[in-house]
Amino acid sequence: WASAAGAAVDGEPTAATTTTWSLLGFEVGPDAREPLPHLVRPAAPHLAAAFGRRFGPTHPWVELSRFPFPPHKATMFRFAAALVMMAAAAQGFSMSPRRGVVRSALRMSTADATPLESFSSPTATSAEDIVQLKSTDDRWKKRTKQVATLGPASNSREMIETLFKAGVDVFRLNFSHGEPEEKKALVDLIREVEAQYDHPICILADLQGPKQRVGKFAEKVVLKDGQDFRFDLNTEELGDETRVSMPHPEIINTLKVDDTVLLDDGKLQMTVTGKGEGFVDCRVDIGGDLSDRKGVNTPTISIPISPLTPKDRADLEHALEFEVDWVALSFVQKAEDMAELRGLVGDKVKILAKIEKPQAVDVLDEILEYSDGIMVARGDLGVEMNPYDVPVIQKRIISMCRDAGKPVIVATQMLESMIGNPTPTRAEASDVATAVYDGADAVMLSGESAAGKYPLEAVRMQANIIARVEEDPEYLAQLHIHEVRNSARASVSLDPTNAIVDSARAVAREVQAAAIVCFSLTGTTVLMTSQRRPEVPIMAITSNARTARFLALSWGIYPVVVDQAVIDSIKLKDAVRAAARSSMDKGLAKEPNNLLVMMAGLPFGTPGVVNFLRICPAGGPDVWDCPVAGDMKNVDDTI
Repeated sequence: WASAAGAAVDGEPTAATTTTWSLLGFEVGPDAREPLPHLVRPAAPHLAAAFGRRFGPTHPWVELSRFPFPPHKATMFRFAAALVMMAAAAQGFSMSPRRGVVRSALRMSTADATPLESFSSPTATSAEDIVQLKSTDDRWKKRTKQVATLGPASNSREMIETLFKAGVDVFRLNFSHGEPEEKKALVDLIREVEAQYDHPICILADLQGPKQRVGKFAEKVVLKDGQDFRFDLNTEELGDETRVSMPHPEIINTLKVDDTVLLDDGKLQMTVTGKGEGFVDCRVDIGGDLSDRKGVNTPTISIPISPLTPKDRADLEHALEFEVDWVALSFVQKAEDMAELRGLVGDKVKILAKIEKPQAVDVLDEILEYSDGIMVARGDLGVEMNPYDVPVIQKRIISMCRDAGKPVIVATQMLESMIGNPTPTRAEASDVATAVYDGADAVMLSGESAAGKYPLEAVRMQANIIARVEEDPEYLAQLHIHEVRNSARASVSLDPTNAIVDSARAVAREVQAAAIVCFSLTGTTVLMTSQRRPEVPIMAITSNARTARFLALSWGIYPVVVDQAVIDSIKLKDAVRAAARSSMDKGLAKEPNNLLVMMAGLPFGTPGVVNFLRICPAGGPDVWDCPVAGDMKNVDDTI
């Protein structure tokens, strides 16, 4: 379509340099004396819309406005210039006679740089000490992430490393147990493993939240069905078969006749029959043994208290000091609870709402607006709701989170029997599989990995279930159905970023790419890509270690941290080459001729901009380049 040689200064030809354009057979050179009117720029916005690209005064795709041109060929030139521009946009080039060459519009630097073999994190250990995970490791086969709780069974450096290699992407620190010093030691061990393997690991701090409990008894009592029982605020007297203290005036004052009170994880159930100053009377509907400090659940009321206790606030300060990546808030009831947490942490950490009360389910859309992610905490949720409602609620929450583009974890009792047994029940295996089929970003282990006899076996079993489900054609079909719905919504928004992200997924499917590679600073585009649930993994390249770590929770994303100085100092082709090599190192691509679909917002570091989409072999640009008309390889090596 076009070729250029020589150079021009400020768009004007000089005696020392000449510029010649060949446009559909018409020669345009320094012999022409009539300046070309502003023919090309006005057409740019229309062409931009056609190609889904953004044109601006600071980065014009074509600069020909001051180029001399014979006036009698103006009409033909208008047509030719439009065709040139379309071809350039399609190939990803910018043409500027001021430089006298056909350049990549995406070039980052004109300085020479030493080609990189692959990207590595600035926080990694020395190259000699970095351990590369084998490309055949099972952990690279899965898209659904794994969260493992650390505890007495898994708090050693050796076990943390072993669980990571087995597939754990996120380690959960349960602040309901242990001291801050113990949590800090665990964070340090996790970061050591992260540096050794040069792979970002996410840390989730789970705050305890308010725990409502009854007082103490003189001795264990047995409550019978149909009997009366009283809760009061008198903490000085020990309880008996007729009463016990409930040191929570907010509950006593809020309960009303016909409300439900559950004790000891729902084993005992009562109905409020009357109340007075500082007490409530109940009828025992389902009796049983009751002893000191058993938990209280009130599914029919919203308790007017903050979900952040003084202990939670102190733990939160420690968690921020330890630089964890996510903080989970327990017993969220309303959006204001998450807004309160957001006010305390700002943008220092991502926040996750644990949905374990019916009141939260009713206003989930509002809670989502203030949250970065959601956990389906089925333990307490199953206590306060009918068991047969929980699976339906779980599906609803997962679907809403996917529509919002925010990660969702399914948690509690997933492989409960593996606390004491090396294999799960068939029902437990189906439970994990159901969460994966539903499209959850992650599934979580609690007691199985924290205090069980078989933490490694539990992680491996969960990983095997994930891998088996994700190779099922039915699973891929379900992902596609949900994505068709999301794509229809995105197309209405006319957002260029949505268009490119949708295109990347479609192109990856069409060319059977090994992975999608996304350069990102804040992770927004990567999360949008994850929301689409592409059939291939997503490699997120970022200079922000915090971004890389929090992205490790989301479906299909494998982050790589790069020093910003490295990105700023290399040419685009070198960045593409290093990213391609990293895909091989991470095992996302197996062979040099495996194709990768790459996205970026250029110049690098520009937040909220995605304007680059390219197909590249995993062996790098030198293995295979998109063909271009004419011999342009000696013109610029950045394409």
